[in-house]
Amino acid sequence: MNKADLIETVAEELELSKAAAERSVNTVIEGIKTGVKKDKVVQLIGFGTFTIRQRKAREGRNPQTGETIRIKASKSVAFKPGKSFKDEI
Repeated sequence: MNKADLIETVAEELELSKAAAERSVNTVIEGIKTGVKKDKVVQLIGFGTFTIRQRKAREGRNPQTGETIRIKASKSVAFKPGKSFKDEI
């Protein structure tokens, strides 16, 4: 399922126009982004938790030349599904 499929599902389920459903989906996504940036954690009971994880700097290899390269430390967003979501899968 991609974003367009999700918008279509929301529109059908809530009997909304696709434009209204798209605004709803975009609002939820923006809310999650803002929450993760601000609070570092967004927890949706019954669905899961979005958190920021720190990746340490490390060494890697350029696959074409075999040369060792330094990969900088970075942040990434992780998702951990909630128990009820895991049980459904």
